[in-house]
Amino acid sequence: MIGFVTDSDREFTWTPVSANRIGLLSDSHGEAARTGRALDLLLDRGADLLIHLGDLGSEAVVDRLAGLPAMIVLGNVDPPSLGRYAELLGIKVGHGALRLQVGGRRLAGTHGHLEDAWTDLVAVTPDFLLHGHTHEVRDERHGGIRYVNPGAVDRADRWTVAMLEPGVDRLEIMDIPGP
Repeated sequence: MIGFVTDSDREFTWTPVSANRIGLLSDSHGEAARTGRALDLLLDRGADLLIHLGDLGSEAVVDRLAGLPAMIVLGNVDPPSLGRYAELLGIKVGHGALRLQVGGRRLAGTHGHLEDAWTDLVAVTPDFLLHGHTHEVRDERHGGIRYVNPGAVDRADRWTVAMLEPGVDRLEIMDIPGP
């Protein structure tokens, strides 16, 4: 598990990660071909870490992440077995949330459907709170936290991903090419 909260003391552990450009995507809902195009776009633009923020929706989407520098959180359409499958392929899985230390910045990631995970993450005031679930692009700052949603790979009017450079506080939203 990547970063965790213990039930007894609710203390967070932040996992150190080396990355400069983080490719963010969410809400693939089983669309493996479009997810593949999204990953190609992010990698072509220099992503050195990929984070899928949940609702992968199928093993075929997980297969697209295999062999890449990728992490995932599970969403409301993702059964626990999908997380176990991802772990078998060497993909790091945050069950409920990710808590990462990247170049002096704290990044928290969750799908957005678990109220307790959301509340716990907001309470520790990460620099960035990354999420999916709404299928809508978000880039807002409140109370010292930058909230980022890359949009959705599927089930949205506009299919998007994002590139985050936490060290320079830069975010770019990109449209996924193709049908």
